[in-house]
Amino acid sequence: MSRLKFGTFLAPIHEPGQNPTLLLQRDLEFVQYLEQLGYDEAWFGEHHSAGAEIYASPEIMIAAAGERTSRIKLGTGVTSVSYHNPLWAAERMIMLDHLTRGRALFGLGPGSLPTDAAMLGLSQIDTRELLAENTDIIMRLLRGETVTAKTRTHELFDAKIQMAPYSDPLFDVVVAAIASPTGARLAGKYGIGLLSIAATLTADGFSALQHHWGLLEEFAAQSGRSDEVDRSTWRLVGPFHIAETKEQAYRDVEHGIEYWFNYLQHVAAFPQMDVRGTNKHEMIDFINTSGIGVIGTAEEARAQVQRLVDQSGGFGTLLIQGHDWANPQATRRSYELFAQDVMPYFQGQAQPMIDAAARAQAVREGQAAEHVKAVEHMTKKYEAELGRV
Repeated sequence: MSRLKFGTFLAPIHEPGQNPTLLLQRDLEFVQYLEQLGYDEAWFGEHHSAGAEIYASPEIMIAAAGERTSRIKLGTGVTSVSYHNPLWAAERMIMLDHLTRGRALFGLGPGSLPTDAAMLGLSQIDTRELLAENTDIIMRLLRGETVTAKTRTHELFDAKIQMAPYSDPLFDVVVAAIASPTGARLAGKYGIGLLSIAATLTADGFSALQHHWGLLEEFAAQSGRSDEVDRSTWRLVGPFHIAETKEQAYRDVEHGIEYWFNYLQHVAAFPQMDVRGTNKHEMIDFINTSGIGVIGTAEEARAQVQRLVDQSGGFGTLLIQGHDWANPQATRRSYELFAQDVMPYFQGQAQPMIDAAARAQAVREGQAAEHVKAVEHMTKKYEAELGRV
C-alpha cells in the first residue's frame, strides 16, 4: 500500500474496581490526543459482562468522541450484530454518519464474550449464524433495499432506512475475523472490508492472513463484487508498547500486564487467544518471542509492522490494541513515540528526510572547504574596500 494508516482498537480492557466514570472520560480524552498526534482511526468495542470491557455501546462512544474531535474516524469495533435488530443497527450507523460528517465506520461481529450471549439465551453457534443472516439484511438495507426477513430473534416487514448516508456512497463497513474463514467469506460475499482482530494474537491468525484475503477475493468474484473489495479497507490489530529504551518499556508494562494475561487466560473465554506466562517476566518475554506484539523500542515496532505487511501481502490500516499494560502517562508516550518514529516509515515521510541527510553528509567535506574559501574571499574583499590591502 502507498500509505499505511494507523489507529487504535479499544475493547477496552480496564482492570475492574476502578472508577468507570473516570475510565470512560479518560478514553475519550485519549482519542482526542490521538487525533492531535495524527492517528487516522479509533475503534470502540461492545461488551456486556466480565467487568473489563466496559463499552456497552460503541455507537454512544462514537457520538461522544465525535463531538470532541474533527478529523479522526471512529468505528464500532465491533457492533455485536447478533444481539441487535439489524434494522436499528443500520439506522444508528446512518445517523452517526451524519453526526460525524462522514467519520463513522461500521464493524460487524458475532459478539466475542460467551457471557454476553448467554444473557440473551444465545449459544456461540447461534451468534455466528446470526452474524451471517444479519450481515445480509444490514447490507441490503444500507444499499437502499426494502427488506422483509425473519431470523430467530427478529422479523422485518417491508423495512427500509429513512435517510440516505452522509458518505457517498457509503461509509466503510468491515466484518471481524480471528482465525476461522467466516469473516473473510462474508467480507468477500458483500464487498466489504475485513477487520483482523487477532492478526498477531494467535499463530493461526497470523498464518491465515494471506489465506483470508485469498478467500475474500474468491467469494467477491463469486458474488460479482471483485471491483468493490480493496486491501485499503483491510485493518489488522496488534498490541505494542514502546519507550525510549527496551528497559524502560519493560518497566512500564509491569504496571498492568499481569491483569491483561489473567483476563485472557482465566476470565474471557477466548480459547483462540492462547497467551502464556505465570509471572511478569515470562509474560513480557512471551509477547516478544511469540510474535504477538512488541514491548520495546520504535525500531522493534517498525520490524513488527513490516512483518505484518510481508505476511499479509499488504493492508490498509494498523490498529494498535488497547491494553492498559502501562499507566496512562506511559501509554500516551508510547503512542507518541509510535507516531513520531514508526508511522513515518510506512507513510512515505521518513525516507525523503533520511535521504536528504545522507546527501548532505556525502558532500559535507567539500562544501565545508568551499564555505571556508567563501569566508576568506569576502574577508579579503572587505579589507580591500577599506584600503587595507
